[in-house]
Amino acid sequence: MAKTTPGEFIRQVRREGAKVTWPTPKEAGITSVMVFIMVVIMAVFFLGVDFMLNAGIQWILGLGE
Repeated sequence: MAKTTPGEFIRQVRREGAKVTWPTPKEAGITSVMVFIMVVIMAVFFLGVDFMLNAGIQWILGLGE
């Protein structure tokens, strides 16, 4: 494998960076909001699962009296 000079490496990186399709500010904002919404939904889901498992384990162990 041929060695790449630092200058050639920088040129390759710039060429590859030019091929990237960068999101618009609107797309980035919408994506951020959607991620935040999914995080909240998953947090509520796992809170419910944790509550149910905790209640079940306490009932099984007889500590929920």
